[in-house]
Amino acid sequence: MSNRILFIAPTPFFSDRGCHVRILEEAKALKSKGNSITIATYHIGKDIKGFDIRRSLRVPWYRKREAGPSYHKIYLDILLFFKCISISRRQKYDIIHAHLHEGIFIAWLLKLFRIMRKAPVIADIQGSLVKEMMDHGYLKNRAIRKAFILLEKAIIGMADAVITSSGNAASMIRKDFKKKAIPVPDGVDKGMFRPCKTIDKKSKNKKTKQREKQKTIVFLGLLNAYQGVDVLIKSIPHVIDKYPDVKFLIMGFPNVDKYRNMAEKLGVLQYTKFTGKIDYNEAPEMLCKGDIAVSFKISKTEANGKIFNYIACGLPCVVSDIPVNREILGNSGMYAKPGDPADSARKILSLLKDEPRREKLAQDSLKLSKEYSWEKRAEQVMSIYKDLKKKRGR
Repeated sequence: MSNRILFIAPTPFFSDRGCHVRILEEAKALKSKGNSITIATYHIGKDIKGFDIRRSLRVPWYRKREAGPSYHKIYLDILLFFKCISISRRQKYDIIHAHLHEGIFIAWLLKLFRIMRKAPVIADIQGSLVKEMMDHGYLKNRAIRKAFILLEKAIIGMADAVITSSGNAASMIRKDFKKKAIPVPDGVDKGMFRPCKTIDKKSKNKKTKQREKQKTIVFLGLLNAYQGVDVLIKSIPHVIDKYPDVKFLIMGFPNVDKYRNMAEKLGVLQYTKFTGKIDYNEAPEMLCKGDIAVSFKISKTEANGKIFNYIACGLPCVVSDIPVNREILGNSGMYAKPGDPADSARKILSLLKDEPRREKLAQDSLKLSKEYSWEKRAEQVMSIYKDLKKKRGR
């Protein structure tokens, strides 16, 4: 049965990054199942052809696209709330699909003011709000941190159902907030992210010629400390000391100058290439310039969607040994101690020097990626929608 679904996305959608990819791919998969999707989001972001995207009132001084807490989000979320009121007056919806904690709160306000009160709210979150803020250097005061823990518990309790982008996050919610949470892990667009040999023959030929001389390590994601980029940059001197014929292709934003300067101070700038932001549609071809993909993410509660794209391209992965990475890769990855540049370098070196191991992990990655399709995720989400509507007698 098809549904009219309001996605509440309190973020500058679409900005070619993490949770935005999840929002987009969920919407695409649900739409392919016959559902009608409206995405309510901030005033900035890239429009996606074929989707009904409704934006809040324009605020000309706010142009931030990167992830992370911001005091500006207080008034941005208020404006988004009023946009949702406007949307609800023109169209009735069967489901409110609220992304992120702020989205849950906006959905709760809509129901509090008896707007869309019959539509059940499904919360879709990546991890802990408090832990994310701590990862970004906030909530150092103990009393304020406790207050935000209580706030997060209240927000989680506002939803009729909770889904998370990892099993680890679902376990955290069940343990810390005593709320049932269903893991709906990220997936991969298999029509877009495919084995490298099928993506671009011209690029493949260039890559093959380059491989004779040099190996390439690729990273694609947000450039900040909690994504492990500091660890990555600091691992480079250890790698080139033992294997100088290597290049690090570092793709993403923000803080490009910060990490370029860090590489320069460490004397390894000539071994790196920083591309800045990569358009999501160009990501498969860019990833396929690599021989090994890395992610040394430190955050233990957030999902790590980039790995799904890595493995769909058939790239062997070296990642930090955190629960979410183990959950995705199992025995099909190589793990380094979180926050340890020297150990991260050792794991990269072991793969650089072991071609059979690289090929084995590449094949394992491709097999593993077959389990992660957005179509299956959409079926799971629609089953949750059905249960919620049944409970509401709709």
